[in-house]
Amino acid sequence: MSARAMKDRAVRIVNRLHSNVYRRTDGRIGSHLRKAPVLLLTTAGRKSGKARTVPLVYLSDGARIVVVASYGGDDRSPQWFHNLVADPKVTVEVLGTRREMRAEVANADDKARLWPKLVKMYRAYATYQQRTEREIPVVILREIDPG
Repeated sequence: MSARAMKDRAVRIVNRLHSNVYRRTDGRIGSHLRKAPVLLLTTAGRKSGKARTVPLVYLSDGARIVVVASYGGDDRSPQWFHNLVADPKVTVEVLGTRREMRAEVANADDKARLWPKLVKMYRAYATYQQRTEREIPVVILREIDPG
């Protein structure tokens, strides 16, 4: 197994464990990474259509939620990012509360405004961006109007 495949497998295992503990405790365990808040993001697999859930650090921006497709500074974007580009309807869980949301990749102006706030909240993002030549995407989640 290649190093890349081993990393991907390890990430899937850790994400699954984190998500299970978060859900079973309604976020009482697993709701923070260092001091940054964590949510669960569920996307539809773009090939399988199956629900795929990952824990992610997030930033509240008014009524919007902001997440970062960093994948630890890997040269590839995470699978959840490809999934939400293919189908932007997602489910977000924060402390036991689920909301249906729509995802969109932040434009240059939004990213320029949000990136300093994201790095202040979770300093590792600056390191991740230095590790890769790709522009790490910032994703904005907006609640879907139930009406």
